[in-house]
Amino acid sequence: MREVKDQHIVVIGAARSGIAAALLLHKKGADIFVSDYGTISEDAKKKLESAGIPFEENGHTDKAKQGDFAVVSPGVPTEAPIVQYYLNEGKEVFSEIEVAGWFTDQNIIAVTGSNGKTTVANWLDHVWKTAKRKHALAGNIGVAFSDEIDRNKGDFLLEVSSFQLDHIKDFKPAVSLILNITPDHLNRYQHSLEAYAAAKFRITENQTGDDRFIFNYDDPIIQKHVEQLKQKQSAPQLWAFSNKREVPEGAFVRDNQIIFKFNNKEESLMSVEEIGLRGKHNLSNGLATALAARAAEIKNEAIRESLKSFTGVEHRLELAREVDGVKYINDSKATNVNAVWFALDSFHVPVTLILGGRDKGNDYSELEAQIREKVHTIIAIGESKDRIEKQLGKVAPNFVRVETMGGAVRAAKKVAKRGEVVLLSPACASFDMFDSYEHRGKIFKEEVNKL
Repeated sequence: MREVKDQHIVVIGAARSGIAAALLLHKKGADIFVSDYGTISEDAKKKLESAGIPFEENGHTDKAKQGDFAVVSPGVPTEAPIVQYYLNEGKEVFSEIEVAGWFTDQNIIAVTGSNGKTTVANWLDHVWKTAKRKHALAGNIGVAFSDEIDRNKGDFLLEVSSFQLDHIKDFKPAVSLILNITPDHLNRYQHSLEAYAAAKFRITENQTGDDRFIFNYDDPIIQKHVEQLKQKQSAPQLWAFSNKREVPEGAFVRDNQIIFKFNNKEESLMSVEEIGLRGKHNLSNGLATALAARAAEIKNEAIRESLKSFTGVEHRLELAREVDGVKYINDSKATNVNAVWFALDSFHVPVTLILGGRDKGNDYSELEAQIREKVHTIIAIGESKDRIEKQLGKVAPNFVRVETMGGAVRAAKKVAKRGEVVLLSPACASFDMFDSYEHRGKIFKEEVNKL
């Protein structure tokens, strides 16, 4: 618990988590000022005004520099001049998850990774509901951790991003998970995969021998960090998951059965066929979910039932509609190349692929083999059209450039045949044309429903 009463705290960034942190700190007696480089939404302004919290928008004035410390929204880069000002002055800068963590001693189960973290966070929510365990689902997923602090009397299930982990100090999950690490957001990490991986690994920073770290045994970047973690004096207990080989402790697959292995004893959980979600990546996600539930002492029956009955999340390989025998799939959540690779890996029919948005330093050529095998038409949208064309223009038989999501859907309808798939899996951020990946997926579905 950190005492914040009467401290003057500046919150930088007035999106969802910034507003939630401001309201929570205000409630705990702090003197708050909110500053945003851009415009603040009307809804956010109403919340601040009704709490009596002063704010500014469309730029940071000297008022934004006067905090005892700053709380930064995940959308604000560490390189932003206002954040650098605090750091150069020797003042602390914290993320919203760090701040929220000061005001609870309930168990935190926190999941991160380049891909699959939203699926796993929702899957955990499904397990906890099945087991009738009190909990709140929050974090990088639609509800800020700070919003749930005074409401939730059970476990906290958090999806956390590298940006949120950049500015933690004491944040300590009882159970942490890293699903995978592949190039993503490198524009925020000096184009260094190592720096990005180190940010993800901060999830384990404050864990001790009483805590558990669940990790992907098949990921070489994670394995390297695990070896370093083993050198720590107070390392968390290490539980691994793999769909390729046996693990020393954790969950793996043998003869199509999911096996738990703890203290050199094995127990069979269920058959791989019984898992509700398709694809190898979802087998990994299911193993990770099962281990986190086991770490929280949820019974195998509830874990089994949840792995069978979970049907996935919106904007992640979601069937939008079938038109004239063509399935239109909304995978707007696929904001990096690796996520698109997994999406393509899930299909065994010809695909029309809608790609593009705001580029994050992607190497689209990593998709070449999958595209040559499955994709007959690439439809490029957004700011990254030129870069996609340069890297993939000759890889598929057809390459089409369009200006709008409606144009992409209509172009796809012209080329897709019965039994095929039209896949929106952009590999890019959405902010060039949309408010969020959810907004992008919603517009895609609206356009498909007009066909």
